[in-house]
Formats: sequence, C-alpha cells, structure tokens
Amino acid sequence: MAKRRGKRYSESKSQIQSGKQYPLDEAIPLLLKTATAKFNESVDAAFLLGIDVRRSDQMVRGAVVLPHSIGKETRIVVFAKGDKEKEAVEAGADFVGCDDLVGKIQKGWLDFDNAIATPDVMSTVAKVGKILGPRGLMPNPKTGTVTFDVGKVVRELKSGRVEYRSDKGGVVHALIGRKHLTPPQLRENFLAIYDSLLRNKPVASKSIFFRKITISATMGPGVEIDPQSIEVSAL
Repeated sequence: MAKRRGKRYSESKSQIQSGKQYPLDEAIPLLLKTATAKFNESVDAAFLLGIDVRRSDQMVRGAVVLPHSIGKETRIVVFAKGDKEKEAVEAGADFVGCDDLVGKIQKGWLDFDNAIATPDVMSTVAKVGKILGPRGLMPNPKTGTVTFDVGKVVRELKSGRVEYRSDKGGVVHALIGRKHLTPPQLRENFLAIYDSLLRNKPVASKSIFFRKITISATMGPGVEIDPQSIEVSAL
C-alpha cells in the first residue's frame, strides 16, 4: 500500500523537479524553502557510496567537527578512571565512570548519544560491546572516541562533532544542521562531511564514489544534489 502524504508535504514536493539533480548552491535554499514544519527541523544528508558492502575493508567510518553547531543537545558517556574522570567532568561530559556505567548498560540503560573511553578501560567496556556496537555507540579508535584526550573529544562532540559510518546498503546518513542555519552555514557543514568522506574513501573502492547524494529536512521531501556541482563548489 502506498504511503499517504499530507497536504503540506505534497505542496513542498511539487516545488522539486522529479529526477533532477540540483547544484549544491540551489539545493540548500530549495530545501529550506520546502521545510515548512512549525519546529526547527533537522537537515540530513544521505550519501550512496560506490563501495562493496560485502567487504569489511570498504566500510566507511569517520568523524568530523562541523564549522557550525547542529543545535542538538548531545548526551555523552565517558568510561574512564582516576584523573581522566575529572577531566571528562570538567569538559562537560554528562555521565562519567566505568564499572558502574557498564553495569547500568547491562541492565538496559542507554540514555546517551555518544560514548568515549580511555584505552586502559576498553577491556571493561568490551563487556557491553554487543549492546553498544549495533547501536553505533561503541567507542572506536577510528572515530577518535578511544583516547586519553577525553576533554578535547567531549568538547568537540558538544560543539558539533558528527560521527558517521556506512550502513548495509552502502549509505552514509549524516546530520548537517537544523533549518535555523543560513544556506552558507549549511553549505559549509555539508562540505565538511563531504570532504571527510573523500579522505576516508577505501583504497579498494574503484567505482564512482558518490553515486547519489540527497539532502532532506525532517518533515520535507528530499532534494538530490549533482555531485559535479559539489566538486566545483568545494574548490
């Protein structure tokens, strides 16, 4: 059964030409024009990548600090002991501890958005790896969340650091902001993620890397972007 859409969505959709790939500098203003919900909608980007999802060496994963805040309150857990606990608290972490936090997670507690751990406690954190991993919450050296520099990473996450990874379909979903941001601000955030993806392109990936790119607001239709326009805009 086809999904029924409301009048507001249909009116927004009618402003977007079906099948057209818009230049980046046209796509962002168009998206904001069609984001007509009465709340501060999130703006997301979806990148369909030319990777072989069956191969682990082609998984794309990384993190980037966006130039402009995404306006989202981020709840951070830090697994640490000793002086690093104090450092995490001073940096603004919401929950700090080690064995106690692992125990809470084992009982079903997952009231946080990001997790950081110092290398010396990873053997303890590994006890909840099967819980955190599928949810994208497991600290990982590739995203810089296994580190002794916990204060720096906490501050980055609070200020707008975004982590991403490709899913089973070869798609990377990333939050680039909210609709209160200006088009230039959203453009800069988008390009920050785009450039980060390029830097993390797997060596084994030989096909066209960006196969399809779409941006959308929470309640609005997607706007497809012409990848060639991004290359020009990023110069």
